[in-house]
Amino acid sequence: MKDSDIIRLYFERSESAVEETSQKYGGLCYSIAFNVLASDEDANECVNDAYLAAWNSIPPEKPSSLGAFLGKITRRLSIDRWRSKRSQKHGGGQVDSALEELEQCIPDSGGDPQQQAEYKELVQAIGRFVKGLNSSRQKVFICRYWYLDSISDIAERTGFSETKVRSMLFRTRNKLREMLSKEGFI
Repeated sequence: MKDSDIIRLYFERSESAVEETSQKYGGLCYSIAFNVLASDEDANECVNDAYLAAWNSIPPEKPSSLGAFLGKITRRLSIDRWRSKRSQKHGGGQVDSALEELEQCIPDSGGDPQQQAEYKELVQAIGRFVKGLNSSRQKVFICRYWYLDSISDIAERTGFSETKVRSMLFRTRNKLREMLSKEGFI
């Protein structure tokens, strides 16, 4: 079923919207949640929470890409759940590693309005940076820092060795840090 048809079902408040969403995007959402949480039970709960969030936000939202919309919701919910579990001393793993790797490149967003505006500019700058990468570096970077895939999973998916993946990520982070420094973010 096309995304537009599924979105139409949401607007009609048809329960089959969730079923169709699950059939088309369930695997993607589960993969995102599992990569963050490393728990089948928690991943399934996050996916179900993502479906509920989609149900509650469509309408009025009308996403141009349902897959990206669901992926973003799932990722946010998964990271929130991971943070909650981590604060209770139950977390760890890939999310820790990926976030620690980027910590030196990206400043904290802060809380006041000026810092929030600067953070939005930072997000746009990172988007431009990622779009400017060649396709293999872009894929590796996104797999690691958006989907929070492990180095071994990225190596398997791309056909690169784990050493090459680590090297690509290291060099890409250095280029990102250099670009952010030139643009005054660091």
